[in-house]
Amino acid sequence: MADYINHLLFGIYPYIALAVLAIGSIVRFDREPYSWRASSSQLLRRKQLIWGSVLFHLGVLVVFFGHLVGLLVPIWVFESFHVKHEWKQVLAVVAGGIAGTFSFIGATMLLHRRLFDARIRVNSTFADTGILVLLWLQLALGLMTIPVSLGHLDGKEMVKFMAWANGIFTFDQAASSYLVGSSPIFRVHIFLGLTIFLLFPFTRLVHMLSAPVRYLWRPGYQVVRSRKLAS
Repeated sequence: MADYINHLLFGIYPYIALAVLAIGSIVRFDREPYSWRASSSQLLRRKQLIWGSVLFHLGVLVVFFGHLVGLLVPIWVFESFHVKHEWKQVLAVVAGGIAGTFSFIGATMLLHRRLFDARIRVNSTFADTGILVLLWLQLALGLMTIPVSLGHLDGKEMVKFMAWANGIFTFDQAASSYLVGSSPIFRVHIFLGLTIFLLFPFTRLVHMLSAPVRYLWRPGYQVVRSRKLAS
């Protein structure tokens, strides 16, 4: 029974979450393009919003790309460059810990602002508040994994997660088995992360997919003409 639940949560559920993430985002963009945004409340508690938002987004970007590289790059790539798993583990603990702390502080400020300001709370949807709570919990869980990681500085625990993530994207039917024996807090952290992916298309998080990258190469000026001249 335990093996079946493990396979269900970490062998089947990841594909469900990723499928909903991809298909749901496409459908929402196609059918509800005007909802593809993060509703602004910047006129209320502006200073707290700015500080919370900067800390949260800065930390989350580092954490996200750290997970992306650390989990999805094939193990043989690191080994071919003689990058020891011990080094990766220490880097993950130090860099991830600092970035995660910044992001957690920012998320706490944003959540406090949304829950304890009556005007913001009234104008917030259940999805707005709910996804912020889940992100706060996910960051808290991430920070709670640090003491456990400090007990596995040989990197062997990290290799399990790398093998699992690689296995999911290479359709390895035994992927879920790589997490057997890993600390429960890591498995809860992974499950909640997958759940956030599942809910992604139905929340304000979709605005992440609309990052204005084009502004990096557009001209530095715009030509604006009056109606009189244009006519």
